[in-house]
Amino acid sequence: MARESYLFTSESVSEGHPDKVCDRISDEVVDAFFRASIEHGFDTTQVRVAAETLATTNRVVIAGETRGPSVVTRDLITHLARLAIRDIGYEQAGFHWENAEVEVLLHAQSADIAQGVDIAGNKDEGAGDQGIMFGYAVRETPELMPAPIYYAHKILKVLADARHSGETRALGPDAKSQVTVRYENGKPVGVTQLVLSTQHLDEHLTSHDVRSIVEPYIVKALPPGWVTDETVWHVNPTGKFVIGGPDGDCGLTGRKIIVDTYGGAAPHGGGAFSGKDPTKVDRSAAYAARYLAKNVVAAGLADRATIQLAYAIGVSDPLAIYVDLHGTGHVAEDKLEKALREVVNLRPRGIREHLGLNKPIYARTAAYGHFGRAPEADGGFSWERTDIADALKAALA
Repeated sequence: MARESYLFTSESVSEGHPDKVCDRISDEVVDAFFRASIEHGFDTTQVRVAAETLATTNRVVIAGETRGPSVVTRDLITHLARLAIRDIGYEQAGFHWENAEVEVLLHAQSADIAQGVDIAGNKDEGAGDQGIMFGYAVRETPELMPAPIYYAHKILKVLADARHSGETRALGPDAKSQVTVRYENGKPVGVTQLVLSTQHLDEHLTSHDVRSIVEPYIVKALPPGWVTDETVWHVNPTGKFVIGGPDGDCGLTGRKIIVDTYGGAAPHGGGAFSGKDPTKVDRSAAYAARYLAKNVVAAGLADRATIQLAYAIGVSDPLAIYVDLHGTGHVAEDKLEKALREVVNLRPRGIREHLGLNKPIYARTAAYGHFGRAPEADGGFSWERTDIADALKAALA
């Protein structure tokens, strides 16, 4: 039997965390190729990007493979990296958007890799790599996300909004949160431990001073009554946190895969998202799996759903689809597996077309989670729609 009363913890990191700075820059490269393709009539289905970024003290290195319009030059990518750093808020001696050295080492995609997708005469193309991808949804929040990761993200987003608006000028861009949620009868009911480490610009501020600044925002970010007198706070537990971002710790693209997904509440296939165009099923099939899982729960077919998709490089059809409803389902899992294949084309091209992924929508995904966000009018976070819930129910009727 599943445990009914327990504690579960998830963490998040802010847009200014060194790894998230790198995720943002890598996704700016993806967006640059899609944006230029749309503007200059280049076939967006031919865009290929696998961009990795490293950031350290006043230095950014962008490497990887690309294919797309030639107007996306090294100078343009350098400019976009600086704009991203400025938007995040870094104007510090050790990491400044204006004077950080930016080195761009992108080159053409390997023909051996490209042939896995560009199969002659194969209308549906092949997957850009092998791999397993997981999607998850659970009836714990309105967004059908696990509560611990959802609120860990929300705390940092509320603080970032206050910083960007000028409502508070004491905080820096780099921050981490961690939330321990208490479950009773299988439902999240409160927070027992709160951890927040946030960069601050005044070196004389104490941990107590920082807590007095952030506490109203944190309480506001959580459901009413979740913070009580028994909640234990750990705000900047090491003390001073002035040196932050890539000046304090080297960052790399793709190191926060659990933060990006479900905070450890569900399995992860292992592949990172940022910096990859959607022919890479690491990204697109993970989005599709979340889309399927969320629609299963939204349709009332289960209260909790895990979905696994598996692919082989150069092969269009998924090798397998696996559904686990964790004992909460109202339908047979094998029948649901068949219905999911019927309702959505899970070939790589089918996913990209159904979710509208060949667009410049990726930089905004780089921080505060790829899942649990509201779908946007221009196609961003399309995998959060619940528009196939009725079709799933019909397919199972």
